[in-house]
Formats: sequence, structure tokens, C-alpha cells
Amino acid sequence: MCDQRRNDFPQRQSVRLKRYDYSSSGGYFVTICADGKRCLFGSVVNERMVLNEWGAVADRQWQDLPAHHPNVELDYYVVMPNHVHGILLIHGQQPGTAGRAPTFPRTFGQAIAGSLATVVGSYKSGVTRRVNALRTSPDASLWQRNYHEHVIRDEEELAAIRQYIVDNPLKWSVDRENPAATEPESSPPWEKEP
Repeated sequence: MCDQRRNDFPQRQSVRLKRYDYSSSGGYFVTICADGKRCLFGSVVNERMVLNEWGAVADRQWQDLPAHHPNVELDYYVVMPNHVHGILLIHGQQPGTAGRAPTFPRTFGQAIAGSLATVVGSYKSGVTRRVNALRTSPDASLWQRNYHEHVIRDEEELAAIRQYIVDNPLKWSVDRENPAATEPESSPPWEKEP
């Protein structure tokens, strides 16, 4: 049941903070979903995540992020059957610019070195390239077009998000990303903006 495509999801609206510099120092909680919420990376067995070959690729690529992005430090993360949750700590390039918009003009889609979008984009690209080589489908889609991110505002929020990540396999039966969940849980408290 988990491998069925779900096309009944509404298009996500951008939750990016306007004029926020996503290359600035800070903690970011990201969720990256598989295309169609298909369970491609393994399964949850006895409340533990069991990675398949593609899930192992997703896991390895996450662990390799700091090797490709020296300004990135990894915190808690989990590869789930159809999504990845992770906390990325970005150490900005320019001291004193945290939270400010870039001072240079940029166009939509232009990569900014060291930014969250660039890090997530390179992760998705690397996993896709390796998984598609395994399945001999060079152009097959693996991920949803976008990703969800949340700027972590304080230590209390960081602790809550870490616990959410740890508990994710335990709560798979009610996970809102689980296409087989009969009564998905509500949004976590940090997503309920004032």
C-alpha cells in the first residue's frame, strides 16, 4: 500500500521567510519527500527504520554533505520510507549577516553558494543520480519538486525537533507523510506560526 502514488495532495505554498538569508548562520529543519510520497527508501519494521539499497544511498549522501559543503554541520536526521528529516547547521560565510537578505540582486532559481537551497538541491541531485544508476533509469523522478524547511529559533525548539526526528519511526503509523496512515497526526507545534 505504501508504494502507491498519491496525487491528491494540494500544491504546497512556499513557507520561506521573506527577505531571510538562508545562507546565514543558523539551524534549519528540513523535510524532503519522495515523488508522489512513494515509499522508496525502505520500511518501518517493529517501529525501526530498515533501509533498502536506495535508502542506504540517501543515508550515505546525507552523511557526506559536510564534505561537499564545508559550512554545513549535521545534527539529528532520519531517512524514512518516503521522506528525509534532518537538522542542518549552517555556518554563514559573513559574520554579522544572520537573518538579513542578501545585499546583491539575484534572480529566482539562481544558486547561492552555501545557502540551504543549494545544500538541499545538491543532496537531492546526488541521491537521484546514484539511485537512478542503480535502477538504470537516468531520467526517473525521485523527489518532490520542493522541500519543507523551518528556521530553528531557539534551544527549546531544537530539542523538540530532535525528539520529533528520534520518534519518527516509532510514530510511522500516524505520520502525516505515511500514505497508509489512517489518522495522521496534526502539525508539530513549531509549524504553528503565531
